[in-house]
Amino acid sequence: MARKLNALSTVTALVAGLATAQGFAAPSEVSVHPDMVAQMQKDFGLSEAQVQRRLAFEAAAPSIEKSLKGELSDRFGGSWLSKDGLQLIVGVTNEADAALVRSAGAEPQMVTRTLAQLEELKASLDSNAWNADKSIHAWYVDERTNTVVIEAETGMSKWKADGFAALAGDKQGAVRIVESAEAPRPLAEIIGGAAYYIGGTSRCSIGFSVTGGFVTAGHCGRSGAAASGASGGAGTFAGSSFPGNDYAWVRATSNWTSTNKVAGISSRVAGSTEAGVGASICRSGSTTGVYCGTVQAKNATVNYSQGSVSGLTRTNVCAEPGDSGGSWISGTQAQGVTSGGSGNCSSGGTTYFQPVNEILSTYGLTLTR
Repeated sequence: MARKLNALSTVTALVAGLATAQGFAAPSEVSVHPDMVAQMQKDFGLSEAQVQRRLAFEAAAPSIEKSLKGELSDRFGGSWLSKDGLQLIVGVTNEADAALVRSAGAEPQMVTRTLAQLEELKASLDSNAWNADKSIHAWYVDERTNTVVIEAETGMSKWKADGFAALAGDKQGAVRIVESAEAPRPLAEIIGGAAYYIGGTSRCSIGFSVTGGFVTAGHCGRSGAAASGASGGAGTFAGSSFPGNDYAWVRATSNWTSTNKVAGISSRVAGSTEAGVGASICRSGSTTGVYCGTVQAKNATVNYSQGSVSGLTRTNVCAEPGDSGGSWISGTQAQGVTSGGSGNCSSGGTTYFQPVNEILSTYGLTLTR
């Protein structure tokens, strides 16, 4: 009992930051460049005050989510932000946990399955990725609907989709198949342009500066490949993983100076705290510039023609070829690098990114701040 009271008091203490956000006063640590605020106003249809209110709430919400997730443990049913980004919703399976969630200032939603159960089903699909037909585009846990979603090409043979879904071992209807005409693809492109070039021909976008270079997408280049910047910088891919993962880092060898800026919005990176499902997020790429949207799902697996990639974050932000490797940022926090997607920035689309913290951990890198 003492442990639960201590955990609850921790959550209650964190609510102070959440209440501040709900009172529309941005915490002092949330400092966002005006360009990013302007872009969010455009993409979300919000006033400047509404953008600041949303960012303030999103800055406070991760701490509440983390504490509740720790307290609920294997009973945690997932969490996400409301459509307007001003309410943290937490999935629960019983009324006692619902009361705990309310006491922390979040909104409980009754669900049938815990997040751990859904992730177990998704892991079963991951282990059978080699069985996925190319008409199956992606699969991920959708915390909002408490299901595992398999995206499949519109009009594909039903037995192919059902056959892959069966590999999850689901006996309770937790896996659902959604038809999608949008086939994700890596967003590298063999054209001339800005950003950086691989082997002098294909072009990708820089993700974030790290000590000694920068991180980017793995499909942009293999280990040992030469990279060069439009302004004369040079480097070499010191590590790269694709498929399976989609991350890489380039070691700068000359003329590249690290900064904590993000192109197009001049936003200064202050860290890499992971944003929650439903949080606002902005992407910068060398083809299309800056666009904003929201996080839709985490730990998604995408079935590219080159092979599947797991651990990606799904968003409703558009992107186009050449944007690959580019930066994703929420507030002042680095989120990841562009992997691939579908659609374009004229008609819209879905884009996935490789979370940056996994890249930093894998290669022992430190963000430039």
